[in-house]
Amino acid sequence: MVERQIRARGISAPAVLEALEAVPRHRFVPEALAARAYDDTPLPIGYDQTISQPYVVAYMTEAAALPADAKVLEIGTGSGYQAAVLAEIAGRVHSIEIVPELAERSRTLLADLGYDNVEVRTGDGYRGWPEEAPFDAIVVTAAPDHVPPALVEQLAVGARMVIPVGRFTQEILIVTKTADGAITEAVLPVRFVPMTGEAQGQRR
Repeated sequence: MVERQIRARGISAPAVLEALEAVPRHRFVPEALAARAYDDTPLPIGYDQTISQPYVVAYMTEAAALPADAKVLEIGTGSGYQAAVLAEIAGRVHSIEIVPELAERSRTLLADLGYDNVEVRTGDGYRGWPEEAPFDAIVVTAAPDHVPPALVEQLAVGARMVIPVGRFTQEILIVTKTADGAITEAVLPVRFVPMTGEAQGQRR
């Protein structure tokens, strides 16, 4: 998977490649789909949610440009796979999942796999996790139709947020916090499940 789908498509950060090699992706999909876990495709995980394709996980992780011992916020725990990849690199990962059943499943699985540097909270991630801010990176794995302002506020100066944005067509945006505001760059067309909860009521 890493050689054919990730390294061959331009992902080169050693820490990201090592993280993708280390995380047992088959543990994060339903048992019936375990044989397809390493395919270059998203897969359903229940509750109308998916596990992202390996390349997209690698791309977003590399784009986050995690510093050493980073504190990371993830919005949309889902299967827990992206959180595990981040946890291989970061010092601490705080992850929020709106679907209670997925939050509990991921919390249990990540603990079973030894990821004691991940904390999973059940709730709506639209307003982030302010009491743990600022974050050295934020990775969002569900798509709102705009960048949530609270998440930008919770970035440390110089830090990046990697987020898919759009209703009908989506792009990954890299939002970099500066002392004077934020700089946004669109980098990759994607298709993510929509961000639910408050994000839907705030549509623009």
